[in-house]
Order: sequence, then C-alpha cells, then structure tokens
Amino acid sequence: MAPDTRVNPPETAGERETLVGFLDYFRATVHLKASGLSDADGAKQLLPSLTTVSGLVQHLTDVESFWFRGRIDGQQGIRTRWNDEDPDGEFRVAESDSLVRLLAEYEDACRKSREVLQRYDLADRCRGGNAGQSVRWILVHMIEETSRHCGHLDILRELLDGSTGD
Repeated sequence: MAPDTRVNPPETAGERETLVGFLDYFRATVHLKASGLSDADGAKQLLPSLTTVSGLVQHLTDVESFWFRGRIDGQQGIRTRWNDEDPDGEFRVAESDSLVRLLAEYEDACRKSREVLQRYDLADRCRGGNAGQSVRWILVHMIEETSRHCGHLDILRELLDGSTGD
C-alpha cells in the first residue's frame, strides 16, 4: 500500500470546513486503499457481487460527477456508467482496465467537484435533478457514500494482499 499522506479533518473548524475535511479524508482513503494493486487485482471479484476495487473506484468517480456537477451545478450530459438497462454498469471492469487510470479519473472528478462546491453555500438548492435538495444534503450524502465504500475497499484490500489499517 502507498504511504499514508491523508490529512485528518479539522477538529475545531466551521461546518463547511469540517464537512469538506471529512469528505477529502475519505477521498484520500480511496487512493490509499486502491494504490499499488495490479490491474488484475483491482478487477478481481472476491465476492458474489460485482464489488471490486476497480469497480468501486469507477462507481465513486461516477457519483462525484453525478451529485456535484449534475445535481448541484445542473450541468447536462454528465456521463455515468449506469443506466436503466445496466444499473450496475459502473461496477463492470476487466483485468485490462488500468487501476492507475481509474484513480486518475477519480481524482479529476474530485477536483471538479471541489470547484463546483466552491461556488455554492451549504444552504443553496440544487440546480439539477431534485431541486429540493440542498448542497449541505449532497455533501453529507457524499461523505456517507464515500466512507461506506472505503470500508468495502478496506476489506477487499485485506483479502487481496493482507494489508490492513484505517
């Protein structure tokens, strides 16, 4: 596993800084848990479901774009790998899918999400999809979504190579 360079969330900051700090911590945890694996290990299916390291990274990339750019900012044409015909499409990966590339795409999606978030207050309403949701709600949801999948990544990493840790 790569060296742990995560920054702990602030303990005495305001609401926005605390929420963003937690989300960034869990985003960095995704990188920590997935870094250093081969493409084959990233795509290795260890569970009956489609849950793999690479699949989780693809899923998190898509949800970053969907929630921040699509919902908060109202951008049209946001590409996701899931659809009505294949609701689990973002989890489908092959051994040849580059985990390094998938992680770079995830970081790019996170960067774009940060840019969107800077333009809005927490109480602002979303411009796309369900306009009743607040930016605060999306941010809390993404903390929940990302942290839950960090737990999945933690278990998968231990099953793949025995690496443990938070």
